[in-house]
Amino acid sequence: MLFSKSFIKKTKKGSVIKIVKEHYLRDDIDCGIPSCSSCKTESQLTDGPYIIPDTNMLYHQIDLMEHQGMQNIIILQTVLQELKHKSLPIYQRIRNLIPKKQIYVFCNEHHRETFVKTEMGESPNDRNDRAIRRATEWYVAHCNKNNFILVTDDRDNRQKAIKQGLAAKSVREYVETLPFKDILDLVANHDEVLDAQNSFTYPEHLSQIQISAGLKSGAFHQGVLSISGHNFLEATTIIKHNNEEKTIHIVGREHLNRGIQGDVVAIQVLPESEWKSSISTIVEEEVAEDLNVDEKEKIDLVPTGKVVGIIKRNWRPYCGTIDVSSVQQTSTLSAVQSVFFWSMDKRIPKIRIKTRQAQDLVGKRIIVAIDSWEKNSRYPAGHFVRVLGEVGDKQTETEVLLLEHDVPFAPFSPLVLSFLPEEGENWIVQDKHLANRRDFRGWDICSIDPPGCTDIDDALHAKLLPNGNYQVGVHIADVSHFVKPENAMDLEAQRRGTTVYLVDKRIDMLPGLLGTNLCSLRSNVDRLAFSCIWEITPQAEILSCEYTKSVIRSKNSFTYDEAQARLDDPNMNDPVSLGIKALNTLAKQLRKKRMEAGALTLASPEVRFRMENDSQDPVDVEMKELKDTNALVEEFMLLANIYVAKKIYDTFPDSSLLRRHPKPPANNFEPLIKAVAPLGIEIDPSTSKTLSDSLDNAVLPSDAYFNKLIRIMTTRCMMQAVYFCSGTLSEPDFWHYGLASPIYTHFTSPIRRYSDLQVHRLLAACIGYEKDYSSDLVDKTKVKEMCDGKMIINLVLNYRHRMAQQAARSSVELYTHLFFKGKTLQEEAYVIRILKNGFVVLIPKYGVEGIIYSSPNPDEPAVLTLNAEENVLVNGNIRIGLFNKVKVQITVNEAGEAGQRSKLCLELIEPSIKGMVKPAESKPKAKKQKTKK
Repeated sequence: MLFSKSFIKKTKKGSVIKIVKEHYLRDDIDCGIPSCSSCKTESQLTDGPYIIPDTNMLYHQIDLMEHQGMQNIIILQTVLQELKHKSLPIYQRIRNLIPKKQIYVFCNEHHRETFVKTEMGESPNDRNDRAIRRATEWYVAHCNKNNFILVTDDRDNRQKAIKQGLAAKSVREYVETLPFKDILDLVANHDEVLDAQNSFTYPEHLSQIQISAGLKSGAFHQGVLSISGHNFLEATTIIKHNNEEKTIHIVGREHLNRGIQGDVVAIQVLPESEWKSSISTIVEEEVAEDLNVDEKEKIDLVPTGKVVGIIKRNWRPYCGTIDVSSVQQTSTLSAVQSVFFWSMDKRIPKIRIKTRQAQDLVGKRIIVAIDSWEKNSRYPAGHFVRVLGEVGDKQTETEVLLLEHDVPFAPFSPLVLSFLPEEGENWIVQDKHLANRRDFRGWDICSIDPPGCTDIDDALHAKLLPNGNYQVGVHIADVSHFVKPENAMDLEAQRRGTTVYLVDKRIDMLPGLLGTNLCSLRSNVDRLAFSCIWEITPQAEILSCEYTKSVIRSKNSFTYDEAQARLDDPNMNDPVSLGIKALNTLAKQLRKKRMEAGALTLASPEVRFRMENDSQDPVDVEMKELKDTNALVEEFMLLANIYVAKKIYDTFPDSSLLRRHPKPPANNFEPLIKAVAPLGIEIDPSTSKTLSDSLDNAVLPSDAYFNKLIRIMTTRCMMQAVYFCSGTLSEPDFWHYGLASPIYTHFTSPIRRYSDLQVHRLLAACIGYEKDYSSDLVDKTKVKEMCDGKMIINLVLNYRHRMAQQAARSSVELYTHLFFKGKTLQEEAYVIRILKNGFVVLIPKYGVEGIIYSSPNPDEPAVLTLNAEENVLVNGNIRIGLFNKVKVQITVNEAGEAGQRSKLCLELIEPSIKGMVKPAESKPKAKKQKTKK
């Protein structure tokens, strides 16, 4: 049977076309029930009962669906199609479940007896509900059994099903019949939850229609919420106002209006009379009241706004612990309790969950998902997902940080590994690989990397030409030879986006056979490469550049120290050493030119851990030392990235994958400008050149570290560099602010960054090496989506890059705490931020930041008082302001009974202020536990 329907559609170009869709109905679609005598198709279903879920059950209860107790599920085509339109990530999770569980997909939309037409005036939702009921009804009649249960939380749908004589239950009613202790905790909670102690009503969110109208009129602005790490009741967002990017502060519970870190929100900028002080307050735990700024503190005002609506939620599963103070000690272990969950991410408010396992979950790292946040509930409501392990266990804490930053870390699947070369480790370069490649195996090429580096992406060479100029080459691993577009290995690399470097291990983007062997440019073996070859004058003027696929044989794999030794030894005159010396001379001149153009030299307090061999526990911490050879490699990698960017953009102006660093909003620098002014130092961020000059002049003769400190603080005023598609922006917006370069991309690390692999494919097409490349490679829409699109299962380069950076920082934080465990140390520190109730310090020796509170105990009067006008904390004649040098005592407060993350505790030793140091015998006050008798 055939139905056809036609409709008129307007295209993006404005033309009108007629679309005709044909819908075929069949009689031979099997039911998938094993005991059915008329249908013979095999399925994974066993003897009933069977459940038929609606779309919202799959959408809201995905964690429940993944539980082993959920079996014998019939998913209707109607439901699957509706879910795909509603949420692609959840649709993908359901599709991944189908081969693993007792699930059968029934094509009810193409079955003659289950297809339903839309009735006059019927909404799509009502039509789909009717289709689900019709399919359930057909199953009962077809199998002559009443063991098919329609599971839906839609009360109206349930009542209609029951009137038709069908078995219908809510999700909770069905799950309560299952013999699994933990499964009820997985049921997502969508009921309104009132805070029994302190009810609170948020402003109503505006509808999407109201938001859209406000955005068009300019009354509202769209932004992404960035919650403060010191205070979850303060946030910033960057908006475009009068064609200028501006940072807007959102302060207080009501103005945040249920916005969570990463949410895309509609912001209304408040009138100047409601702007707030730039001085923040540290908040470690929930407080009942919002924080307001006293009138006398209303100086250094910053623009503020409020959230009027949510455009897109950024909710995700959160790792953390149960708040032990909310757990009732009861003899009835299976009793349902409403308890609070603290996320490891301090920017997330506490989440209320209902669980029967409350007492068992204390002291465990668990995962919780948010289900809803009603306007009359102070906190969001969620549900328990699973236990990760014990609090404080190193392996558990590492898994937590990977999950928290959404880092894919599962082993590579057999399907992915099947695309590795069949020869495995025995693969070698053969004549068949050399077509259209230049043979550089006789050249004096070497690599320079950190100690222990096994994934060597790049190698270099330099040699003097007869005309007195230099030939310089950057040779990059040709990963694209092994990873072909759209196969399983390529899709997995794209999903991972980047290799993630933790303190104790590496989460690879590519399987080890490629990353640390066949693609790694190890010395004394033939390797396939992609090379940039320049002719450069002794004054570092670039005369020409060519790009070619090549084969190389690196002569040496140096560490930075080993290469530095070659530089420093005048007696080392072999070809490789002379090449390194020539590269160093040219690199210094190239760097000088970049600096003169306005490139920035910023800084970060990076540390390196020395690990104990057996336990892999940190036994020492040292600052990373940068040598000439570090700068040498960096300079030529930058040069290669810039020249490749020019090449691919010249050939593919609409679809090149580039990287830009936006100019930071001017008001990002205002606190820093005001902070250094009393020292006679001026910071001018109007251009990267003026900022670079300002930083060079920001010197205190009495303090050698001061200039690095200023550069660290300047880094925090910056925007994040991002990938983008060249066809989506005008050329002036390509500018890379930090490098002062009009165009830039990533080409030099294809083993560990998917962006570079994609750029290799573009460059190969540019030089004619790849003549049969896919149209997707130069599809502007596809490139844009790859950079920062709709985040279909998070295949987005910018997102993956950002998460990898944050995971690496969290790993450093974890190992820093392990290093300080059981120790009490006193070190010099610098004040880098003044807050209303304390100050933040940076300890240069360890690259550690921490907070010192104005009072060592929260329930005692402050020892230090804020003088907001001068931005200093005062006690008598003692004044603590920005850049002051202090001495602090460092200890680690282990994760206690409450199960929170272990915390670095700092106490002020010098200047000595009475009352600032806790008595040795004092301990933090434990929260009282509620006891149910």
